Amino acid sequence: MNIAFFTVPKQDVVFVYDDFTVRQVLEKMHNSRFTAVPVLDRDGHYLGTVSEGDLLWFIVRGEGGEPHTMAIESLEKFRLADMFPLATKNPPCLISSSIDDLIIRSMETNFVPIVDDRSIFIGIVTRRSIIKHFYDKHIFPLPGTN
Repeated sequence: MNIAFFTVPKQDVVFVYDDFTVRQVLEKMHNSRFTAVPVLDRDGHYLGTVSEGDLLWFIVRGEGGEPHTMAIESLEKFRLADMFPLATKNPPCLISSSIDDLIIRSMETNFVPIVDDRSIFIGIVTRRSIIKHFYDKHIFPLPGTN
C-alpha cells in the first residue's frame, strides 16, 4: 500500500506561510477550527507545524521570552517565522516512506505532513483516515457508516 492513498492533497489542507503575522495565523486557525496547521515557506517547503499552544505561549511570554500579555493588534508586527524554530516540530514523512513509518508517526500527532524528496509539501495524512481504513478493511465498519 502507498502513502498517497491516505494523503489529503495540499489544495485541500489548511496551512499558513511562515511570513504570516501571528494575528493572521490566529485568524486562520480560528476560522478553520483546527488546533494545529502546517507551516510552509513561499516556495512550498514544509517548515513545521504551529499549534494553538505555541501561539498562546508566544503571546504570554512575548517576543524575548519575557512574561507579559499583548493586545491582539500588536500581534500584527510579529511574523510566524520570528516566533521560534519550527523545523523540529511534527517532522514530515516522505511520500516514499513505508506504511509502517506512517503509522508510527501518526501515533504521535493528529496529522502527518507528507513531503517529496525536495521537502516540498504535498499534503497530510490524518490519523483518523488511517484508523478508519484499517477498521473498515480488517475488523468491521464503523457505526453509522456503510
